[in-house]
Amino acid sequence: MELSYRKVFENNRRWMAEKNRSEKDFFVKLSEEHQPDYLYIGCSDSRVPAEMFMGAEPGEVFVHRNIANQVDLSDRNATSVIHFAVDQLKVKHIVVCGHYMCGGVDAAMKSSKHGPLDPWFDLIRNVAVLNRQELESLNDVEARYDRLVELNVEAQCRNVLKLDIVRQSILHYGTPTIHGWVLDIRTGELIDMNFQY
Repeated sequence: MELSYRKVFENNRRWMAEKNRSEKDFFVKLSEEHQPDYLYIGCSDSRVPAEMFMGAEPGEVFVHRNIANQVDLSDRNATSVIHFAVDQLKVKHIVVCGHYMCGGVDAAMKSSKHGPLDPWFDLIRNVAVLNRQELESLNDVEARYDRLVELNVEAQCRNVLKLDIVRQSILHYGTPTIHGWVLDIRTGELIDMNFQY
């Protein structure tokens, strides 16, 4: 089913009318200052909208998305989002969430060139190189890619912890806690990787 440009605005009008009917002060509350407890760093893939599978409402999750949920310390966009979330919003949790069947992880592991995306994919390739022995021990290709998704999430959590603003906040306030999650889009299950920093 294709979502036409016109349909987007029809859907918006229908959504506004429904919200005004079901929650009279929804937009008043929405326009107030937000204080989300979570910063979610996830993949740009259109199949993994954070609020939907988290069961969150607008205003509950501050979201940053990019290809394959990378936290590149030279990426001012990602580091600025993290800084703002910790310094201004005082989030209690930072989640890095990957997903199985990630096109970014798949593309990074292919030998073909991707032009301007190659430096981005090198971040994932580096994770694969550092974990080559474990990955090569997996005979099933799908299991290997799934494991690389998990290892990439863990590596990005460690990158979050390298940021001074995060370390200082943890030292002074005990928050945020860093979590690694993976969404299995084959089943809809959200998996806690059970490494917390």
